[in-house]
Amino acid sequence: MHYFHFSALLLQSGWLRPAYVGVDEQGLIQYLSAEAPTEPGAIIETVAGAALPGFQNAHSHAFQYGMAGHAEQHEPGTRDDFWSWREAMYACAETFSPEQNEQVATTLYRHLLRNGYTSVVEFHYLHHDATGRPYANLAEMGERLVAAARAAGIKITLVPVFYQKGDFGREPAPRQRRFISPDADAYFRLLDASRQAVTYYERARLGFGVHSLRAVEAADVLATHAQGPKDLPFHLHAAEQTLEVERSLAHLGARPVEWLLDNLPLDERFHLVHCTHMTPEETRRLAQSGAQVVLCPGTEGNLGDGIFPLVDYAQAGGRWSIGTDSHISLNPLEDLRWLDYGQRLIHRRRNTFADGATTLVDTTFFAGQRAAGRHLSDYFAPGQPLDAAVYDLRQPLLAQAGPQHLLPALVYTTDPTAVLGTLVDGCWAYRAGE
Repeated sequence: MHYFHFSALLLQSGWLRPAYVGVDEQGLIQYLSAEAPTEPGAIIETVAGAALPGFQNAHSHAFQYGMAGHAEQHEPGTRDDFWSWREAMYACAETFSPEQNEQVATTLYRHLLRNGYTSVVEFHYLHHDATGRPYANLAEMGERLVAAARAAGIKITLVPVFYQKGDFGREPAPRQRRFISPDADAYFRLLDASRQAVTYYERARLGFGVHSLRAVEAADVLATHAQGPKDLPFHLHAAEQTLEVERSLAHLGARPVEWLLDNLPLDERFHLVHCTHMTPEETRRLAQSGAQVVLCPGTEGNLGDGIFPLVDYAQAGGRWSIGTDSHISLNPLEDLRWLDYGQRLIHRRRNTFADGATTLVDTTFFAGQRAAGRHLSDYFAPGQPLDAAVYDLRQPLLAQAGPQHLLPALVYTTDPTAVLGTLVDGCWAYRAGE
């Protein structure tokens, strides 16, 4: 085995200080203790840092990393919002060859590792060539994303999603042609090809889902769920924009989250992205259904979506993960802070949670694992892979924080410059300075 000696390692029960972790050749934890191993001749790698469980990026559109920051100049007197930003996104999508998709995704995934992410859920809808025709390999673009994850060394859950319409009841626009599967049968052929694509990388998994209610006919949303795999996480966007809610009411006679609650057996397999605009009743019902939301504070703030009702959702028992979505922000700690700070600003109080740092880390870790199709018992435990973001305890604000304040100091004060390295399956996928 290979042993690590960390200054501290976070478990659900609190900090293990010091922490000795032994991993086998597969990167699975076989030894976890505050005591040094007694194995004769054991080689121990000392790391002067605090190990947090690796962050889970539960929502990514990798190609959009190619346009991050390119839609921030606004013409005076015009209204720029999600819908106009979307046109810039379409223009970006039109330019990508499979090779470029792989290159951009590789760069993105390496940057995620640098910031402490060990896993990414790729919500993938850039399926076809520039004319809208499927590639000879239906999963060509998804396979390129898997190859990018392999090159970077990050874990990936590829979620090819069904994208059929331009909006509620509307045919797709020309700029959406690369996304479109005309019916459920075409989508399931794509899903089958994607199942093969994830076999080319041992750290790859598969999910499935639909883009949104506005992008797939209601009957086909139901068919996709009913006919789809029963053992994979199901992802979709919902209620991100107020106009989306208005159009859903006009077309379906119900708000997006309301329709999903009334028509699908929502449970913890479901991961609804954004859900920014819900009524109190929808918020309560969604939390109690067991379905989880994926929140993307950097993107939601950048697009002016609004602020998710996190306090009410959490009080009703809801669980949530985080994602980087359009990748305008890639720092998981910044996103955790803004989940909390948005609620503090709305409610004008500081105690969003009794222990914000613990709540944010714990909830986003386990919900993020489920979004990726994994179920773990603790942040670190024997038999689990050693996936960790390790922070430099020589940083002044961290050096002065004792065990009681170390996690809040990490969550509320640090940035990626404090990351010593990121471990995936017991190996350094990133080390500071590389």
